[in-house]
Amino acid sequence: MNNEEDAISQEFEALAAQDTEAKYILKLYVAGLSPKSKRAIHNIKEICETHLKERYELQVIDLYQNPTLAKGEQIIAVPTLVKKLPHPLRKIIGDMSDEEKLLIGLDLQPQAD
Repeated sequence: MNNEEDAISQEFEALAAQDTEAKYILKLYVAGLSPKSKRAIHNIKEICETHLKERYELQVIDLYQNPTLAKGEQIIAVPTLVKKLPHPLRKIIGDMSDEEKLLIGLDLQPQAD
């Protein structure tokens, strides 16, 4: 391998490592402590601890407490999880009980063709 190929290979490996170590910024919008909200909070915390250990920041926002925050994020249903980072921005609606759908939405699992 020549120097140029070696440099490209090292750059690719560095980018791949960054991807697996990317910090996830997540916001979960809920409406009070309804059973569906509690399930969503529990489910997303479990997924994050399993798949993103120490690589995530999760903010739970109760829209009963802060209703104006729904407008800025264009939240039309709750619970809604918003993945701010890494890009692309994604929104996942529901109680986060469908683990496969959630992992795909968070780009943590390759999509089937």
